[in-house]
Amino acid sequence: MLTGIHHAAIIVSDYAVSRHFYTELLGLAVIAENYRADRDSWKLDLLLPDGGQVELFSFPNPPARVSRPEASGLRHLAFSVDDLDMAIARLTHAGVAVETTRVDPYTGARFTFFADPDGLPLELYETIS
Repeated sequence: MLTGIHHAAIIVSDYAVSRHFYTELLGLAVIAENYRADRDSWKLDLLLPDGGQVELFSFPNPPARVSRPEASGLRHLAFSVDDLDMAIARLTHAGVAVETTRVDPYTGARFTFFADPDGLPLELYETIS
């Protein structure tokens, strides 16, 4: 029945800052960018290399979401990368704090966590072909 994840939608507090973060730092391509005057809101559709998408939404004064480790709900959004060290170097060069690299005890794959401008936990997971 399900064939994959089509997109993840993220509400951001500062549209310009998050747009820069996801397009310039993470390298996601812009599919479409629309201003919705009736909502005073931007909607930015971004393309992942595998065809998946990330949608960014802005709204006036969005409430903060409780985001603590191990809280109920979405834990984090994980992106696959071919070269974890190169991805970490790019983020740290841009001033993004990245956690220490870990190893998945079940797959042996390396991964790390960092946060977007709103503190949303993101993961980089190294996939080995």
